[in-house]
Amino acid sequence: MFPRGVQSGTVASFDEHAGFGSVRGADGRELFFHCTQIADGSRTIEVGAAVRFEVAPGHLGRWEAYGVERVDAVTGGTGP
Repeated sequence: MFPRGVQSGTVASFDEHAGFGSVRGADGRELFFHCTQIADGSRTIEVGAAVRFEVAPGHLGRWEAYGVERVDAVTGGTGP
């Protein structure tokens, strides 16, 4: 089970053509996400980008990341 609330981590993989990827949380676990879950609406994100996200059960019964948001977008461009 994953804790509720906002998590932090990095984008571990992203396939722009397929429209999905994974984020690695601070605890080391990887979670799937679909490009429609990228918060800024861009539908693309760079591998290695620092992000914040929430965790919820997905369509296939696995845990997924949603509301994936770049940390620099949250902090106004200052980054970590």
